Amino acid sequence: MKHLYHSIWLLPAFTLAVLLMAPDPVAAEDAVARIRLATTTSTDNSGLLEYLLPHFEEKCGIKVDVIAVGTGKALKLAERGDVDIILVHAPVAELAFVEAGWGVNRRAVMVNDFLLVGPPADPANLKNAGSLADALQKLKQNQGIFVSRGDDSGTHKKERELWLLVGGQPEDPFYLETGQGMEATLRVAHEKEAYTLTDRGTFLAVGGQLDLAPVFQGDARLENLYSIIVVNPARHGHVKYLAAMRLLAWLTSPEGQTLIGGFRKEGEILFHPTAVPLKGE
Repeated sequence: MKHLYHSIWLLPAFTLAVLLMAPDPVAAEDAVARIRLATTTSTDNSGLLEYLLPHFEEKCGIKVDVIAVGTGKALKLAERGDVDIILVHAPVAELAFVEAGWGVNRRAVMVNDFLLVGPPADPANLKNAGSLADALQKLKQNQGIFVSRGDDSGTHKKERELWLLVGGQPEDPFYLETGQGMEATLRVAHEKEAYTLTDRGTFLAVGGQLDLAPVFQGDARLENLYSIIVVNPARHGHVKYLAAMRLLAWLTSPEGQTLIGGFRKEGEILFHPTAVPLKGE
């Protein structure tokens, strides 16, 4: 059986997708297929999954139970075999997860970016920064309050990486941690008239309700890539591998990618598909 798994993993992506879109393998695995997806709060807060999953469930007859947590917690759930598949956004941690043998068939699904947001008046003057490092340095020097998710999510991992550009995060009391998801953290930043790092998707979905504005964006280091990974059935034999692969195949198919590219807020695309580039992308 181990050799069979390896042969499946090495199939070309197109062949794999065609194979897994057939109904029989899943029917044999589970008459009423239901899988558990651990994913980032950004895919949930933005409304993307609420928009996407009904299409998949209707087409494939597989129910998806979503557990929206930070990327770090999603990876831990997958390591324990508590979920069947994960959709996350922390490339370094994802590669370590796969190399350790916990996950297989990692595929890039979509990308957007991170941006720094803060009070529209921008008291720390980040809008006039010449670079990302300059923006972070201005935030520290001008004693702007920064609100961190502090939850080991993909956004928090990116934030910690960025603070290394300027010798570390601000000192107390100018650095606050919420231990919560992106939408909740944005609301705290709004209440505190503070700054935070957010993914663009969540900000576009909820930012209109808050007194926050983009103050720095566009740096290449702010790219935010989302990947999907199936839990390794060789590690956890109970996971619904074939049903999970159906979701992976569908999200990275032309149909799934077209739907992702068509998901907009106020006319703006929240996530750009990467598995099957669309016209104009």
